[in-house]
Amino acid sequence: MSNKTLYLASPYGFSEHWRLKLLPDFITKLEFMGARVWEPFARNSNIDFSSPGWANKVASSNLYDLKQADGLFAIVNGAPPDEGVMVEIGVAIALGKPTFLFRDDFRKCTDSDEYPLNLMIFLGIPSHSWNEYYYSSIDEIACKKKAIYKWLRNEI
Repeated sequence: MSNKTLYLASPYGFSEHWRLKLLPDFITKLEFMGARVWEPFARNSNIDFSSPGWANKVASSNLYDLKQADGLFAIVNGAPPDEGVMVEIGVAIALGKPTFLFRDDFRKCTDSDEYPLNLMIFLGIPSHSWNEYYYSSIDEIACKKKAIYKWLRNEI
């Protein structure tokens, strides 16, 4: 088993239904594969959202976790995807963190014939094998031929 930490960037914490019904599937799948999952909505649950400065505390906490995590798993559904998730991807790319993308949204959201999303999102992924770092179904996450499986086992 791996003890690598994955920061789970997603917009799913903003909706009670998504937080209770969708997010656990990702956390369970990634933990079963051996990752320690840092989910920012849960990690920031101790912050008082009625106090002044709460937004900066959340952002600072997320940045700290991104710096400490070994990699980033980002849910990039939406057209365009959530702007907070896009910032988190940019931070991970700038920090040189391995980046894994999940999108099961069938809508096109791209300016490129090569990539299914904005080309800048793929800067943190090897260009010759970007498909190995991109997931379009929850079942595909555990595929032994895909990058996250190999990364968690120190094969890449």
